[in-house]
Amino acid sequence: MPNIKLVIEYDGSRYHGWQRQPNVPTVQGAIEKAVAAIAKEFSAVTGAGRTDAGVHAEGQVAHFATKARLRPNDWQRALNSLLPEDIVIRSAQKVSNRFHARFSAAGKIYRYRILNRRHSPAIGRQYIWTVYSPLNIRRMRSASIAFLGEHDFRSFQGTDKSADQNGKTGRTSICTIRRLDLSRKREELTITIEADRFLQQMVRTIVGTLVEVGRGKRDPGEMKSLLQKKDRRLAGPTAPPQGLCLVKVIYK
Repeated sequence: MPNIKLVIEYDGSRYHGWQRQPNVPTVQGAIEKAVAAIAKEFSAVTGAGRTDAGVHAEGQVAHFATKARLRPNDWQRALNSLLPEDIVIRSAQKVSNRFHARFSAAGKIYRYRILNRRHSPAIGRQYIWTVYSPLNIRRMRSASIAFLGEHDFRSFQGTDKSADQNGKTGRTSICTIRRLDLSRKREELTITIEADRFLQQMVRTIVGTLVEVGRGKRDPGEMKSLLQKKDRRLAGPTAPPQGLCLVKVIYK
């Protein structure tokens, strides 16, 4: 059967995350419904990883196998005609049956946006976290160095230890962060993280901890100790979901 790869952009504001769930709207569920309407049969749409409720994506990747004989461009047009306007298929491509959106992935890039000012925005508040206290970006950059490279990120993992952000169970909590950049333009702070894999809520917990450093509540030198202690209770709060976006899934 043809194997179709999709690159998907979505606004996660009104969805209960990527993963299909009964009786609530999810991104995977919406796409599977559209695929079934076109192919006249159910096909499981497998994503490169799960995103939590309220998290967005510019470059989520998924694949599905189908008996339907449509060209990739026709799949793109047909799906976009059926999907709600907050889910868009950016591209569709026929790939080898060996391609798997999750298992073939070599890494991901996430971006987190923070608005650092004393009042919330009226426009675009569903895509950014407003932090009212002043943030010291130099302290945050100093703290972020500790996360680079291969570490056990158990201290920065969500409460569901049974699965990582890729939806894989029983996996190690060791990840390799290849890049962690902090940039600031006027009132907006952007944190970009690239890693080979991510644990559940790992990016949001790192962000929440760095914000505490920026507010002067933690010392930048604490990060190494937090990693070594492997205890989620010692790290900072989980940043809210709306500031997070899956930018790209990397394949070899």
